Amino acid sequence: MTKTCTCSSVSAVTKKYDVFISFRGEDTRCDFTSHLYAALRTNNMETYIDYRIQKGEDLWVELLKAIKDSTLFLVIFSENYASSSWCLNELVELMECKKQQQEDVHVIPVFYKIDPSQVRKQRGSYHAAFAKHKKDKKVSKEKMQKWKDTLVHAANLSGFHSHKYRTESDLIEHIIKVISEKLNHKPTTDFRGRFISDENYTNIKSLLKINSEEVIVIGIWGMGGIGKTTLATAVFQKVSCQYEGTCFLKSVAEESKRHGPNYICNKVFSKLLQEDICIDTPTLIPSIVKKRLRRKKVFIVLDDVNSSELVENLIGVDRDWLGAGSRVIVTTRDKHVLISGDVDKIHQVKEMNFQNSLELFSSYAFRKTHPTKEYMELSIRAIEYAKGIPLALKVLGSYLRSKSENEWDSALNKLKKIPNVEIEEVLRLSYDGLDDDEKNIFLDIACFFKGQKRDHITKLLNACDFSADIGIRRLLDKALIVTTPYNNCIDMQDMIQEMGRRIVREKSIQSHGQCSRLWDPKEVYNVLTNNRGNHEIEGIWLDMTQITNINLSSGVFKEMPNLRLLVFRSLNGDSKRINSIYLPKGLEFLPNNLRYLVWNRYPLESLPSTFCPDNLFEISMRHSNVERLWHGVQITYFYGMMHDFARK
Repeated sequence: MTKTCTCSSVSAVTKKYDVFISFRGEDTRCDFTSHLYAALRTNNMETYIDYRIQKGEDLWVELLKAIKDSTLFLVIFSENYASSSWCLNELVELMECKKQQQEDVHVIPVFYKIDPSQVRKQRGSYHAAFAKHKKDKKVSKEKMQKWKDTLVHAANLSGFHSHKYRTESDLIEHIIKVISEKLNHKPTTDFRGRFISDENYTNIKSLLKINSEEVIVIGIWGMGGIGKTTLATAVFQKVSCQYEGTCFLKSVAEESKRHGPNYICNKVFSKLLQEDICIDTPTLIPSIVKKRLRRKKVFIVLDDVNSSELVENLIGVDRDWLGAGSRVIVTTRDKHVLISGDVDKIHQVKEMNFQNSLELFSSYAFRKTHPTKEYMELSIRAIEYAKGIPLALKVLGSYLRSKSENEWDSALNKLKKIPNVEIEEVLRLSYDGLDDDEKNIFLDIACFFKGQKRDHITKLLNACDFSADIGIRRLLDKALIVTTPYNNCIDMQDMIQEMGRRIVREKSIQSHGQCSRLWDPKEVYNVLTNNRGNHEIEGIWLDMTQITNINLSSGVFKEMPNLRLLVFRSLNGDSKRINSIYLPKGLEFLPNNLRYLVWNRYPLESLPSTFCPDNLFEISMRHSNVERLWHGVQITYFYGMMHDFARK
C-alpha cells in the first residue's frame, strides 16, 4: 500500500510572501494593480508590491530578497512594461528563480490591454522600447538578448488576457481563484503536524467523489483519539482549493454549547460569503443569503458534532442552500448523529497498522520515520500499548522523546498500572456523554463481559433491569465497543477497558467505600477473606486459576445485598482440576438480588435455604457437589447452565 509520511521536519521552508507583483507603475499603479493587490489581501494572501517610484541599489537588494521569498509571481505586462529596465531586470530574476525551483514557484503573466504576441515578438510599444534601450550605452548586447529571451519565455506561459473579460473585476476575480488553487494545491507534506496517509484517508477521498456535481455529505466516525479531526484536516488541505468557498469549523459541539447554534451558523455563512452574516435562527435563512450560497460550490468540515440537530441546523434538512458539487464532512464520536442527520456515507476510522504506527510514533519520539536500533524493542512495546490509536502514539512519542532507555522502560511499566492522563481525558469524553443506565452497561462490559456473546450479555443485562438492547446499540454508536463479525461477540479496545475499570476505582475513592465491581484477583481475595463486603458491591468475578485455597466464612456475602453478579470460574476452561474456594462452615446467605450465579466446583451439596432465587436469570455450577439447589427441588445430576431455573 502506498503511503505518504508528512512530517513538519521534512516540509519545505515556508516563504514570507504568497504573491509577488511585477508591474510598470505609470501604467497600472493607481488602478488595476491597486485593485488586484486589495483583492489578494482580502483573500489572506501575503503579497509583495513595490509602490516606490524612486529606485536604487539598496532597493534592488531588498527586491531580490523578496523574489527569493515568494511563491507565485504575477507579471502584469502593460503598454510600457518593456520601457523600464528595472522591470526587465526584475523579470529576469524571477524567471531565474522559477528555473531553479520549478515545482515550488509559479509565474503567471497578465496581459493588461496588450496582445500577448506584442510581448512575445516585441512588436509595437515593446519594439519601440527596445529601440530606445539599444541606444543606451549602459545596456550591453548580452543584456538586451537576455531581456528578449526572458520576455519570450514569460509570454509563452499560461496566463490572463484582459480583453477576454467583460470587466476588470471579473478578471481580478478569476485571477484570485486561480492563484488560490495554485497556492493551496500542494502535496500533503504541507500538512501542519505529522500525518500518515493510509486506507482511512484513501477511503474518505473516494467517498467525496470530487468530480461529481451532486451535493454529498459524509460522516467520519470513531472513538476519541482515533484521528477523525486529523483525517478531515488532511482531506480539507488537499481538496479545498477546488471549491469557491471553504469553511473548517472545529469543536462544533463545544462552540455551540458556549455560544449557541445561531453563532455557529453565522460563522459558517460568514466564512463562505467572506462577509459578516447575522441571522436570527438557523431554520430561517433569508432568501438572499440562500441564493448567494446556492451559486457557490463549497467545501465544509463540521468537526466534533454531538447531535443530529446541529447537523440539520448547519446544512439544512433538504440541503437547500448548498450549491451543486458542494461537499460537507461531519466528524463525530456518535454514529447515531450521522444516521439521524441523514448523511450520505459513513466512514468508520480504523486503527493504524503496525508499520504506520511505528512511523508515526517514531516521528514524535525520534523526529525520524524509524526508531534507532537500541530503542527498537522499547518502541515496539509502546506501539503494542497504543493499539494503533494515533493520539496514544503521539502522546507517548512526545513524552518519551530524549529520555534514556531505563526511563522508557520505567514509563512503559507504569502505563500497565496508571494510564496516561492526556489520552484518557480524550477517551472519557464518549463515556461522559452516556446516561446512567448506559454507563452501568459500559462498566459491566469493561469489568466482566469483554469477549462474550452479544445476545447473552444483552439478556443478562436486561435481567439486571438495564435497557440493554438500546444501551448496547448506544455503546456501539459511541465506538466504545465493537462486535466481532465472525461470532458476534462484544469486544473493546484495551485502553477503553482500562478507562472503564479506572472509573470504577475512582468512584470507590470518591464514596470512601468499596468498588462496585471486583475483577482483580487480589482485590477479590482481600474482600472475601477479610469479610470486607458492603452494599456498594454489585459484581464479583474471580478467575479461579489466579488464586488457590480461599477459605470463606459462612456469612461472607451477608453485607452485599446489592450483589447481582457472582462468578467463580476458570477462564482457561480447566475447571475440573481446580477447587480453590472452600466453605468449611457452610454458606448461610446469598443475596436475593443475584441475577447471574456461576460457581464452578461449588463445594457444598446445596445452596443456602434462605436464598430466594426469584431474580435469578442464569445459574451455572459445573463440576460442583450440588445435590439439592434449594428447598423443594431435588437433583441427582447437574451440569451446565439453566435459564430461569427458579420457574422450572
